[in-house]
Amino acid sequence: MNVLPQMLPEVLLLEPHVFHDERGFFFESFNERAFEVATGLQRRFVQENHSCSAQGVLRGLHYQLERPQGKLVRVCAGEIFDVAVDIRRSSPTFGKWVGTRLSAANKRQVWIPEGYAHGFVALSDSAEVLYRVTDYYAPDRERCIRWDDPDLAVAWPLKQAPVLSAKDRLGAFLKDAELD
Repeated sequence: MNVLPQMLPEVLLLEPHVFHDERGFFFESFNERAFEVATGLQRRFVQENHSCSAQGVLRGLHYQLERPQGKLVRVCAGEIFDVAVDIRRSSPTFGKWVGTRLSAANKRQVWIPEGYAHGFVALSDSAEVLYRVTDYYAPDRERCIRWDDPDLAVAWPLKQAPVLSAKDRLGAFLKDAELD
């Protein structure tokens, strides 16, 4: 796999080696040893999530207190714009974000380390997202930062107002957010 550094050095864009022939394609969507060699990271993934979103649905920016999740995100149908925000107060990149397009066509994955908020918007008619996480979902510890926080100024590629869950509409501004 190829590792493409991003503007936030701990967020990594991963390109698998894809084998094409007249039948279609094959690639390893995850190989623990290859992940460790390519990234230098040893992570234990304990849960895999699968979501489907209609075009314009924006999920995030989510994170967990006390039990932060590292996430390995990929798209198996459609396309999304995926965003990671550094929310570690002690970090030199606190409050900075990076975004990338992930799609079933490009087969790229993004590694979002613990200590980052995560969100995405579906760009295609529908998008199915798979993501492995390094800690279990803890609904009582989950928090949300507003997708439209002016201090973050995420450049979401939106043509109209996004579709949000009630929880995401109530997200906090980063300056007011409860952080570890």
